[in-house]
Amino acid sequence: MSLLGNILWLIFGGLIAGLGYILGGLLMCLTIVGIPFGIQSMKLGVATFAPFGKRIVEAPDANGPLQIVLNIIWLIFFGWEIALAHLVSAGILAITIIGIPFALQHIKLIPIALLPLGRSLQPAA
Repeated sequence: MSLLGNILWLIFGGLIAGLGYILGGLLMCLTIVGIPFGIQSMKLGVATFAPFGKRIVEAPDANGPLQIVLNIIWLIFFGWEIALAHLVSAGILAITIIGIPFALQHIKLIPIALLPLGRSLQPAA
């Protein structure tokens, strides 16, 4: 079921969302300061291509001092816009019964869009 969901996800907007993350990551990598954010954004883009059957996993050092500072910077400059885009997309998709599973995937991506450093999407056990 995850395979079918991921294929439909790519067709109906997941590809655009993933490419947006990757393009944004490449642009952030143009500056030395933006490299950690760019790498994380590209990781999120790849993970966004297939969110069905995955869950958010926190790394052991996800709440370390450096991760917290970088997540706050991310949240101020990038995270809230990306999370808002996921929320709006989820709202639009939730209007129809067929769109509800896709809306749930957008909702699942909101926490990782807000605070991505130290978190990743991994296959569900």
